[in-house]
Amino acid sequence: MKKTTQFKNLLQSPSLEFIMEAHNGVSAKIVEEVGFKGIWGSGLTISAAMGVRDNNEASWTQVLEILEFMSDVTSIPIMLDGDTGYGNFNNMRRLVRKLEQRNIAAVCIEDKVFPKTNSFIEGNQPLASIDEFCGKIKAGKDTQTDPDFCIIARIEAFIAGWGLNEALKRADAYEKAGADALLIHSKLSKPDEILAFMKGWKGRSPVVIVPTMYYETATEVFEKAGVSLIIWANHLLRASIAVMQKTADQIHKDRSLINIENTIVSVKEIFRLQVADELKEAEKRYLPK
Repeated sequence: MKKTTQFKNLLQSPSLEFIMEAHNGVSAKIVEEVGFKGIWGSGLTISAAMGVRDNNEASWTQVLEILEFMSDVTSIPIMLDGDTGYGNFNNMRRLVRKLEQRNIAAVCIEDKVFPKTNSFIEGNQPLASIDEFCGKIKAGKDTQTDPDFCIIARIEAFIAGWGLNEALKRADAYEKAGADALLIHSKLSKPDEILAFMKGWKGRSPVVIVPTMYYETATEVFEKAGVSLIIWANHLLRASIAVMQKTADQIHKDRSLINIENTIVSVKEIFRLQVADELKEAEKRYLPK
């Protein structure tokens, strides 16, 4: 099944579905191997893995290059965190063309202004006008050649402090502009804004959430509210940072590997993830004897 079709089926599934963050080829492969049905190509974690801020400091072509590696080594769909679409409607059109060429199943764009600011950073979070953002959605939908490619409109009204009425107003406009689903975002530690939105939206189209801040809420609450898809948005990178910091510190203190080698994966596991055995077999077929 095409990756685009796989992802569209996740959005339209009668059951609550889940996708996990990845930020490079090996993390994407791990996401698939443990059983997730889809991957979130997180703007935060891809940029962080490059050592830059989540403020469009990494160019969209650099992000695209990493996505291509992620797509090549996996068979499950990837949804890109496409920030604001990296510019205006014309940038959005080119982005959609390039994502389809790389077999990316979907893109999520947020209704902020370019360059974006991460939603969890304190301070001003200016939003784009509704008409401008609807133009980006329409441009993306008009550009796609695969009918199952999905565009998800991310509503930042709660992040900007504009309230429920503005969130629902924007949701209505984005759905009419052609968005395949809506992502409603909140930085509160409780899911009150999300649940209020779900009640007001009444299931008119699929809704995606990112419970990074309100993680203590039982998943069944969102299932009952009618959420379609949950994104675990940045946890593989955060976990890897914790382990790398601990490992580097231990080796630095010990000046030895004696306390480390039995706590980390073997080099053979890296070779397995790289599918090194396939190359050995190919060498037998194609190299001179």
